[in-house]
Amino acid sequence: MSAITEVTALQERVRGRLAERHPHERCGDLRTLPGGHSGLTYSITAGPVPYVVKAVPPGRRPVGRNDVLRQARILSVLAGSPVPVPRVVAVDQDEPAWFAMEFVGGEAIEPVLDEHRLDPALCRRRMLALPDVLRALHATTTGAEAARPLDPAAELDRWSRTMRAVPPELRPGAEDLLTSLAARVPDGTPPVLTHGDFRLGNVLCQGERPAAVVDWEIWSYGDLRIDLAWFLLFCDHHNFPELGRPVPGLPTEEELLAAYLDGRPAPPALDWFRALARTKMAAIMGHNLRRHREGTHHDPDQERLPPTVAAMIRTARDLLTRRP
Repeated sequence: MSAITEVTALQERVRGRLAERHPHERCGDLRTLPGGHSGLTYSITAGPVPYVVKAVPPGRRPVGRNDVLRQARILSVLAGSPVPVPRVVAVDQDEPAWFAMEFVGGEAIEPVLDEHRLDPALCRRRMLALPDVLRALHATTTGAEAARPLDPAAELDRWSRTMRAVPPELRPGAEDLLTSLAARVPDGTPPVLTHGDFRLGNVLCQGERPAAVVDWEIWSYGDLRIDLAWFLLFCDHHNFPELGRPVPGLPTEEELLAAYLDGRPAPPALDWFRALARTKMAAIMGHNLRRHREGTHHDPDQERLPPTVAAMIRTARDLLTRRP
C-alpha cells in the first residue's frame, strides 16, 4: 500500500469517528503537523472545529514513542485535573492505531533554545508558572501507581544504553561519567506520575498561562527528581554552548526549585539527578548527531551539537564531585 493510500485510509477512519460528533459538518483532510517526534501527527477539522490526530506509522509496532494509545490513556486520566492537557475525543485501537484530541492554541517555545521574539519578561512569567503545574502532576493519583516504576537505577540504565549507542568520539568522557553515576545511585522516593520531558517547549502557553502540557511519549511512574532536574536544566543558556541564547531575567534554578517546593524541604541527592539530566541530554543529542552523520536523518544543524554534548558530560561530572 502506498503512503498516499495509507493516509487516505486513515483519513476516512478519522472522518467516520468525527462525523459521530459532528453529524452535520464536513470533515476536512488530514494535514501533517511539523515537529512531532512520536508517531504521525496531523491536524483535521470537523466543520469549524479543529482537532489533532496522532497515529502509529504504517508498518511500525505500537511501542515506545509510537505507542499513541499509551499517550491517549494518560491524557484521559489527566482530563479535568489541575494539569492542563488536550481532551481526547476519539480512540481507535485497530491497526494502525490512532487517537484524536482537541486542538489547543498557544505557543510552545523553549526560550533559551528556540528562535523567537518573545518579551523576556513574558518568558520569565511563563517559566515561573510551570512549577505549580509540575507539582500538581506529581500529586496526581491515577489508581495505576503499582505499575512497574522507574527508580533511579532503571532511569540511569535507560539513558546509559542510549549513550552507549553513540560512537565514543561523539561523547568524550561519557564512560567515566556513567561509571560515577552508577557508583552513586541514590535511594528512590515513592513513585509519582512523571512526564519525562517537562519544560516550556512542551507546554502550550496562551499569554503567560499554561494552556496544555503536550508530548507525553515517555511518561512513567518514577522519581519526581527526574522531572524536576530536567526542568531546571533549561533556565540557563550557558548549559548549551553554541546553541543557547541569553534571555534576560529568566528565573534561576534556585528560584524555580523554591517555587516547586512551595515551602517543603528540598529532596535529597538532587545533584545526582541534575547530573543524570545532563547525561540524558548528552545521550539524546549524541544520538541525533549520529543519525545525521550516518545519513539516517540528514540535518546539518546537528553539527552544532558537539560543544553542548561535551559541556553536558563535563558539568555532570562536576556535579557528582562537588561538596554538598
